[in-house]
Amino acid sequence: MHHRYDVIVVGAGGAGLMSALYAAKGGVSVACISKLYPTRSHTGAAQGGIGAALGNIQEDHWEWHMFDTVKGGDYLTDQDAAEVFSKDIIDVVYELEHMGLPFSRTPEGKIAQRKFGGHTRDFGKAAVERSCYAKDRTGHMILQTLYQQNVKEGTLFFNEFHVTDLLIENGRCTGVVAYELSTGELHTFHAKAVILAAGGYGRVFKITSNALTLTGDLMSIYYRKGLPLEDMEFYQFHPTGLAKLGILVTEGIRGEGGILRNSNLERFMERYAPSIKDLAPRDIVARSMTTEIREGRGVGKDKDAIYIDLTHLPREVIEGKLAEITDLARTYLGQDPVKDLVMVQPTAHYAMGGIPTDLNGLCLSDGNGGSIEGLYAAGEQACVSLHGANRLGTNSLGDLVVFGRRAGKYAAEYARQVEFGDLPDDPEADSRQEFERLRTSNGKENAAGIRKDLQETMMKNVGIFRNGKDMAYQVEYIKELKARYANVAVADPSRKYNSELIEALETGFLLDCAEAMASSAVNRTESRGAHDREDFHSRDDVNWLKHTMAYKDLNSPDNVIIGYKPVALKGFTRSFEPKPRVY
Repeated sequence: MHHRYDVIVVGAGGAGLMSALYAAKGGVSVACISKLYPTRSHTGAAQGGIGAALGNIQEDHWEWHMFDTVKGGDYLTDQDAAEVFSKDIIDVVYELEHMGLPFSRTPEGKIAQRKFGGHTRDFGKAAVERSCYAKDRTGHMILQTLYQQNVKEGTLFFNEFHVTDLLIENGRCTGVVAYELSTGELHTFHAKAVILAAGGYGRVFKITSNALTLTGDLMSIYYRKGLPLEDMEFYQFHPTGLAKLGILVTEGIRGEGGILRNSNLERFMERYAPSIKDLAPRDIVARSMTTEIREGRGVGKDKDAIYIDLTHLPREVIEGKLAEITDLARTYLGQDPVKDLVMVQPTAHYAMGGIPTDLNGLCLSDGNGGSIEGLYAAGEQACVSLHGANRLGTNSLGDLVVFGRRAGKYAAEYARQVEFGDLPDDPEADSRQEFERLRTSNGKENAAGIRKDLQETMMKNVGIFRNGKDMAYQVEYIKELKARYANVAVADPSRKYNSELIEALETGFLLDCAEAMASSAVNRTESRGAHDREDFHSRDDVNWLKHTMAYKDLNSPDNVIIGYKPVALKGFTRSFEPKPRVY
């Protein structure tokens, strides 16, 4: 079945909905393809807030936010992106408010703001209230608001469609192929411009805050075409996931005054970040917690968790501003934050790397400025390198709406200027072949078993602390898993609502993301941000102040070709020289 729209958006989370909204406002026909019903997208799991220097509680400036973003990214952040972002996010937050997003309020009626890890005033002198929030359901409110606005603007939605291929001919993207879950049919979507906004790949790890659907599909499809994935070695572990489950506990819990404690009930963050303690950036807090656990001061049955203590806070703060977290802790752990210490542990949370783009979302084909005409990306799927080596808390929701807006605007502008490009003779051929391979295979391998082995070993070998030996082992082990994947079969060969078939397909996508990630990580012989190597403990700006670009070797598919791209060390009006990153 064939469809034709000026702009196709893949993904209906915050970035996809913002992209679709601004493309629609640009006067072109827009369709959004999503695995899920849009308001179930993973943006809804983002709790703590969206950072913007509004200055509603105390003085704040975009320059301070830019500095925190660059420093938080351990100076691998592209400073032109950080400047655009820190300025634009202020306008976008007010725009969301005018769309109807129900932010929490100050007594004067302004948008409420609270402290968040790594956000400071006066270029690092003290913590600042910068996170704009809607209780602890900020991402959910963004989804609802943007979905309503898209309905108003006439965006068409194709829900429960899984994109299986990007149609790229002669350096131009002309559409996508997608599998419709309810019928089992393949659909070709012909477009003048395509925007990729399908989220991350956190399901490559055993313990993750990511939804089951976040399997890096479009990253893998892009990579399979010999195109680069940028900075895949940098993956953020959020310090506070509910113990054993990985369910996210917002950083807002520390912004409201929560304290991390070890088995001795000691406030240990005073040792690691004496200036801002529990409000240090996520990579530092996650490593500090893991160090406490490694040194025998963990809590719980397996001594592999840490306490978060809210018992000193008023009940109305806990049950008001942190209502969702309170309910999750009571439901899943049987622990009441009002009176109990809650057990948490670091959980795989966010990919700093992804499909490389310029400031307008245009997808890059190499590290020298080459691009794919008509193809854009935004959100966690993309890497404009706002986040560098470690994303600052709240900047994910900001990234979605700032760069989603830019991608939508520029994709619509491009679509107004061009005609539809030519499609391949049989655009669905590759997707059909892969589905038939899985449906008719006589192999003895099971996708669920391969995925389990991948997740456990990635957690162990490419997790919070890393070393060359373990990562080199993981690179080779992924080759074994891919060989096993070639013999995967599904028990159910049917086409309609075949979740086993979809999960088998997604396992292949995860293997590609893991391959690019592990190869990029073992290659970077330094520690920076979320990439912490026990065998190269220091940051090395002389050799490694550059972005990794990982390419699949199309002549030898088990190999990864590593290239590089320079870091943009200058903003448009402000710049910050790399310095030791201490808090």
